[in-house]
Amino acid sequence: MSQYTTGELAKLCGVTVRTVQYYDSRGILIPSQLSEGGRRLYSEDDLKRMKLICFLRDLDLSIDAISQILKEAHPENVISLLIEQQEQVLSEEISDKREKLEKLRELKNGLKTREAFSLESIGDIAVSMEGKKKLQKMRRMMLLTGIPVTALQWVSIMIWICKGIWWPFGLWAFVAVVWGILISRYYFRHVKYICPECHEVFKPTLREAFWAAHTPNTRKLTCTACGHKGFCVEVWGGDKV
Repeated sequence: MSQYTTGELAKLCGVTVRTVQYYDSRGILIPSQLSEGGRRLYSEDDLKRMKLICFLRDLDLSIDAISQILKEAHPENVISLLIEQQEQVLSEEISDKREKLEKLRELKNGLKTREAFSLESIGDIAVSMEGKKKLQKMRRMMLLTGIPVTALQWVSIMIWICKGIWWPFGLWAFVAVVWGILISRYYFRHVKYICPECHEVFKPTLREAFWAAHTPNTRKLTCTACGHKGFCVEVWGGDKV
């Protein structure tokens, strides 16, 4: 069975000799035996215990807490929960880093489309990025709610053509108008626009926004701050009206 000196154990675990000696003095890593010359010798089980202590220290547990855990009848149950908790923390950190990386890439790509680099251009892109996921989620929701309305349209047309019954089409027209009004009001309550001239974020009237010429991400509006009329960038307007 392998035996390790204090120095060898420290090297295998990536810590200093002083650390191994400190754990010994605290009673959480007592060597299995002493040599005839009084040198501390550690076994394979001691090596596993040392690695476990290092892992728990990486989780920011205090020496006293580690000592209490190792004295438990079933310390593996506590350690299993700690591992699950650490896994969750790391997953959240990875997700956060990925989100920040995505924002940096979007900012980089956005700046490439700007002829002149300025603080205002960075601010515009930052506002566009903020709430982008919420805006996309709302658009998907609107698309999903429109599927039944579209299905009703085609069913009513087929009934009218095949059976000469027109009233289902009239029902669809009524539903479509009501749905269009409600979904439009909901949509424009949750979006705002950035003026390309003064860089102010503003909210147009429902009437102007509804009838304005638009692209997937812009709409031709009159800025309420400077009066400029042109295509403005659509951004998330928040949960409050």
